[in-house]
Amino acid sequence: METNSPFKTADSGKNAAIVSYFWFIGWLIAYFAMYKDNQTELSRYHLKQTLLFHLVSTVLSWALSLLLIPLIFSTGFGGSYYMLRIVQIGLFVLWIIGLIAAIQGEKKPIPLIGDKAQTMFPNI
Repeated sequence: METNSPFKTADSGKNAAIVSYFWFIGWLIAYFAMYKDNQTELSRYHLKQTLLFHLVSTVLSWALSLLLIPLIFSTGFGGSYYMLRIVQIGLFVLWIIGLIAAIQGEKKPIPLIGDKAQTMFPNI
């Protein structure tokens, strides 16, 4: 008996590519529910790219927060707070660039991250 699961439909990998951009939960859903049974070059490309992006953005945000918290408390919000926000806005812009490429069905690398991700995760 066939099921009508939205995750089991054959597509060009575009759905998995798009879903992978929505934090680690989206990446896990895209990988296990959408990619495992329908492996395409487009979904593989974006899964690799978003995995590295999520890791880098999480580590960078936590590291900057931990480094800047003492500065914020000692000097006030000033430059430290704005530096953290600038980095977060930069990460958001990179995320938007990747998401737009996934929506358009393109294998376009996210600046600074995309090309490196393709060589870092050979098993995806």
